Amino acid sequence: MNEASCPSSPLAIRRRDLLKGAAGAAAATILPRHVLGGSGQTAPSQKVNLAAVGVGGVGFGQVQACEKEGFQIVALCDLDDVYAKKAYDRWPQARRYKDFREMLEAEADRIDAVYCGTPDHSHAVITLAALKRKKHVCCVKPLTRTIRECRAVTDAARRAGVATQVTADANTSDEACRTCELIWAGAIGDVREVHVWTNRPLWPQGMLRPEGEDPVPATFDWNLWLGPAPARPFKDKWPAGHLAWEQIVVPARRNRGNQDADSRARAVYHPWNFRGWWDFGTGSLGDMGCHFLNTPYRALKLKGPSRIHATATRVFEETAPLASIVTYDFPAREGMPPVRVVWYDGGLRPPCPQELSGQPLPEDGVLYVGERGKMLRSKILTPERAQKFADVPKTLERRPGTWGEWLIACRGGEAAGCNFELAGPLTEFVLLGNIAIRTGVSLEWDAALSRFRDNDAANRLLHQEYRSGWTLDA
Repeated sequence: MNEASCPSSPLAIRRRDLLKGAAGAAAATILPRHVLGGSGQTAPSQKVNLAAVGVGGVGFGQVQACEKEGFQIVALCDLDDVYAKKAYDRWPQARRYKDFREMLEAEADRIDAVYCGTPDHSHAVITLAALKRKKHVCCVKPLTRTIRECRAVTDAARRAGVATQVTADANTSDEACRTCELIWAGAIGDVREVHVWTNRPLWPQGMLRPEGEDPVPATFDWNLWLGPAPARPFKDKWPAGHLAWEQIVVPARRNRGNQDADSRARAVYHPWNFRGWWDFGTGSLGDMGCHFLNTPYRALKLKGPSRIHATATRVFEETAPLASIVTYDFPAREGMPPVRVVWYDGGLRPPCPQELSGQPLPEDGVLYVGERGKMLRSKILTPERAQKFADVPKTLERRPGTWGEWLIACRGGEAAGCNFELAGPLTEFVLLGNIAIRTGVSLEWDAALSRFRDNDAANRLLHQEYRSGWTLDA
């Protein structure tokens, strides 16, 4: 590590001292933070200094997207030196850390915003620590791994008053806005059903925990990776010929043109393959549900479901199943009738609409079923309805997407399209579905009390107690 990346270096001038020294020259052009509503806001003319946690996987590309929009990358945190090397090479000026807590402490006066790109089980502790310091936060989806974590994080964001965002597919894109405009104009009548499907998983699911223990690489901090999750032995790779990998995951990835299917190959937990384990991930529903439901939640003004039921392939105690169907019933709200939302994963799909004239459904998608027609995403499938509503005016603002929206919000502008207040219900959607998968029974959900009615087993899955040394209080 070079001197400029060392937190204790004399070159590490505190940002507040730098701003004090430049106050006279900048007074005419830079608005102080308090003018924009408090310490959590950044002046429009000021660079937004970003610290990123989890930069070896999806975080690498997403932090590049942040930089492209205008964020300044000043600190990087990852607990795998090998996996994060490409990020360290890409941003050599950024200080490096393994423990996000040390980073937030050392960089408290230097950073404005925090990106969290880690596995699901560590989202809550990282975002809460950043919110406690009133830093803007962007977290990869889903926002948290448990319902209790979700409520804690959304409450903390409300109190902090900072700019937040979750990396779900934008509900402010042209396609998403057009979907809302057509549904609100009555293009297919009252929507009574929504079918949502994905080809996931692209990682092992439906497996038992491997036996034994492997040496932990010197470049990787397994204990820190576990974080608040229960301790377990480290296992590196699945054995050759393992069913979950060879017969399910590799073909799925290669069918999608992913020729490096073996590059993350047989990892049991890290990298990438955490998603199938309940202790660390949220399965296919957690991976893609927030993406595909972001627009339906906006278009149909959804909040919490009243009832959830799931069917699935064999469900083991520790892992998500290979495939599942989850049915949610939502009550009437804001002038809209009750609606049923059905989720499919593992290659399962809804019945093909007659309007497609024998053409197959895409490998993932959203189908709206109204009393007067159907829509596949924003495309009306009934020709006469499509013609009649072709000229529905564009009344919704099309916005710049995940990273641009978050930057605007960090600078005191309009809140991002999937801020924590809106992402909370999305997150609960996928987490409630996972509880239905794990219990295998119909569940009645009381959103006001944050509890299931008459089901102690389901209520025990609302949270998993943290191991010693970790707390949800940040």
